[in-house]
Amino acid sequence: MKLVFATHNDHKLKEVEQLLPTGIELLSLKDIECFDEIPETGSTLEENAKIKADYVTQTYGLDCFSDDTGLLVDALDGAPGVYSARYSGEHKNAKDNMKKLLMELKNINKRSAHFKTVVHLNLKGKNHVFEGIVEGEITKQESGDGGFGYDPIFKPDGFDKTFGELSPEVKNSISHRGRAIKKLVEFLKNNAS
Repeated sequence: MKLVFATHNDHKLKEVEQLLPTGIELLSLKDIECFDEIPETGSTLEENAKIKADYVTQTYGLDCFSDDTGLLVDALDGAPGVYSARYSGEHKNAKDNMKKLLMELKNINKRSAHFKTVVHLNLKGKNHVFEGIVEGEITKQESGDGGFGYDPIFKPDGFDKTFGELSPEVKNSISHRGRAIKKLVEFLKNNAS
């Protein structure tokens, strides 16, 4: 089965490839020669994931899934949330996003947060939604150079290391994206034939 993952993010693509079972050929936007920057104009993660998947399905006629992920910080009323990738501006710079978030939490002790990933799948004319959440907290400084995005400042509950310090295998087994993709994979195993 061929399935397009509607992302230009190589880190996400690699992470998801490690989670999919054999028998599913994952195509990137680059593979289908889609170089458009698909606008994320939704006000929720669910809307953004749907917009991206629908764009590929409608434009290229291919089965597709896409995700949108947000970091939701309790002390900031759920910010950066749907704006996580461009929290410090449209240039979408992870270092700048982390720096801004750490500044905003500088004098705040309650640093609980969660990552949420929503996956929207268009398959055989029907759509399906899968969600994954991981609870944790924002650290006071960056630690680790693994992962991407906010990983060096997010410490998942039950661990004394940030996502940036954990191995890709451990991170994938507990992460928000890992949880959402596992639900997608289970669905595909049961409905792909």
